[in-house]
Amino acid sequence: MIQSKHNIVSRVQDSNQFYAVNLLSGNADLLSVEEAKTLLSGELEQSGDPEQMQVLAEKGYLVAPGNENNIYRNRYFDFVDQRDDEEVQLFFVPNYSCNFSCSYCYQDEYTNPHQSATPELIQAFFDYIRKELPNRRKYLTIFGGEPLLNTPHQRELIALLVEKSNEAGIDICVVTNGYYLENYIDLLAKGKIREIQITLDGTKKIHDQRRFLKGGSPTFEPIVRGIDAALAAGFPVNLRMVIDKQNIENLPELASFAIDKGWTSHPLFKTQIGRNYELHHCQSTPDQLFTRISLFQKIFELTEVHPHILEFYKPSYSVAKYLSENGNLPDPLFDACPACKSEWAFDYTGRIYSCTATVGKEEEALGTFYPEVTKNEQLIHQWASRDVTSIEECRNCSVQLACGGGCGSVAKNKNGSILSPDCRPVKELLEIGFKAYFGEELTMES
Repeated sequence: MIQSKHNIVSRVQDSNQFYAVNLLSGNADLLSVEEAKTLLSGELEQSGDPEQMQVLAEKGYLVAPGNENNIYRNRYFDFVDQRDDEEVQLFFVPNYSCNFSCSYCYQDEYTNPHQSATPELIQAFFDYIRKELPNRRKYLTIFGGEPLLNTPHQRELIALLVEKSNEAGIDICVVTNGYYLENYIDLLAKGKIREIQITLDGTKKIHDQRRFLKGGSPTFEPIVRGIDAALAAGFPVNLRMVIDKQNIENLPELASFAIDKGWTSHPLFKTQIGRNYELHHCQSTPDQLFTRISLFQKIFELTEVHPHILEFYKPSYSVAKYLSENGNLPDPLFDACPACKSEWAFDYTGRIYSCTATVGKEEEALGTFYPEVTKNEQLIHQWASRDVTSIEECRNCSVQLACGGGCGSVAKNKNGSILSPDCRPVKELLEIGFKAYFGEELTMES
C-alpha cells in the first residue's frame, strides 16, 4: 500500500488535532497528532500494523499501486459526462454604460461605453444559441455595465430580451447595481426570473463611499428599496458584498442591517462575498486588497466576535462548509472553470467570449455571432479542454480535486497561458474551516 496522492492533511488552526480530506475517496477525518504523523511520514507502511492499514485503506488514504489511477480515470469520465449535461449559463451584455462610478470598477477602460445592442443583434443572439446549443438546457444572465438603466431605449431592449427568452423557454437572471431595480419590477415580472444579483458594499455610509453615481450622489437607499421590491414581487435575490480592507470591518453591521430588514429569514434571499482583486488592469489602491486566504482568515475572526454574521453569510472554506452541512464531501472537482463548457458570454458588439471575466476585452474574443458567425475553433478548444488533466502543474498536486485549477482568465492574466493554474489555498482554508465548523469536536490547545 502507498499514500494516496490526493490526501490533504494539515493541522486544524489553533488545535492539537489534524484533518485528513481525500476528495477522490470521499472521506474526511479528524486525526490525532500521532495519526497524522504516521500518515504523513509513511511509518505505517514500515510498521505494517494490519488494523491501521485496513482502516486507512478503506478510507482511501492508503491505496494499492495502480488502483488509484483507475478510480481517478473513472471519476473523471463521470465528471465530464455530468459537465456535458449541465445547464449552460449565457451572459448577454446589452451595454457597458453605467450610471455608477464605483471606486474599484474594472470596466472603466472599456471602449464605446455609450453604445448598446439593437433589436437585430438580439434576434441574432437568440438565433445563434438556438442553432449552436439546441439540446442543452440553458438560461440567460443579463449583465453589464448596468443593464437596468432607466431610459426608454434600455427598457425596450430589456423588454425584448424578456420576450425572446419567453419564446425560447429559458429563465433569466439579472446582474444589476440595483439603483433602478424598482422601476423594472413590472417589466421583469413578465419573464421567468431565476435570480437578481445586487451589490451592497456595507451599510449606508460605507456603501455610499464606494458605490456612488457619476457626480458623486449616494445610491444606498434606492438599492435597498429595490431589494425590498424584488423580494415582494417573488424574485430570488442574491446580495453580493465586494470586500477589501476599506469595508471589511463593516460586515457585522451590514449583517445586522439585513437581519433587521428580515432579508436573511426570507426564503428567496441569499448572499455572497466577492473579493475585490486586480482583474483587467491595476487597482489604484492595491494595498487595500486581500489575498484569498487573508480575506477568509479575517472573516473567521469577525465571526468569532460577531457570530450573527453567520446568519447573513457562511463562508465555504473550500469544502468545509459543505462537509458540515451534508455530512459528506462533494464530488471531486476536476474543473473549476466553466468557460466554453457551461458558460459563454456575448455582448452588443456581436462578439463571443469565454466567460464574464473576459467579456468586453476585444483581444480575448472567440468569434462573432453578428453580423456574421465566426469562431476561433483553436482558442475555443483550448478553453474547453482546460481542466486539472490538461494543466501540467495540477497533475500531481494533492489539492487538485478541491481546487479544480481555479479560474482560467486569472491564470491567463497572471501566467500568460490558459493552460496554467490559478492556485487556491485549499489546505489553509480547510485549516480555518475545520476550526469554524467542527470546533466542538476538537481538543484545543491551551
